[in-house]
Amino acid sequence: MITPALLKRFPDALSMAGADQAEIFTYIKSCSYPNSKAKHLSEMARMLVKDFGSKVPSEPEILQRLPGVGRKTANVVASVIFRKPVIAVDTHVFRVSRRIGLTVNAKTPESAEMQLTKNTPPEMMHDAHHWLILHGRYVCKSRNPFVLNAALKSSANIINQIQRRAGQPFKPKYQASDHCV
Repeated sequence: MITPALLKRFPDALSMAGADQAEIFTYIKSCSYPNSKAKHLSEMARMLVKDFGSKVPSEPEILQRLPGVGRKTANVVASVIFRKPVIAVDTHVFRVSRRIGLTVNAKTPESAEMQLTKNTPPEMMHDAHHWLILHGRYVCKSRNPFVLNAALKSSANIINQIQRRAGQPFKPKYQASDHCV
């Protein structure tokens, strides 16, 4: 695992800001795109120290100014760390929200995010995001999805609340005996 050793050596932005990209690379070389990530981590640490007093910003718009931080990462940080009412849309959330009718004609992750944000009660966003990720990862997979089962049925109340806010009744596209495709 990368994170324990990386954070042991660089426990805060200030310590990482003092390191060069090559040293950071040695800790993350087993991940995908380690050169780019080492560069971004180095630049991000310096920016955090210089522009934010070594504190991670809580607002997604500000987080996206950091090197290597896009919309999804900014929303994950804002939601998970700061409990902001935002939804990060990854592959699983994008696919699942379309398949179970939480989004309509969303062509991009950002358009799916806008629909989900509009229709999900703020107090449910953090949990809804994780439910959709887990449902997409383990139940409603992109290939050979499991049959819809208790995992989706247990989420029906949440889905119903989201769809009511969107002015749509909860009518799953699939019956319990159908595949989630």
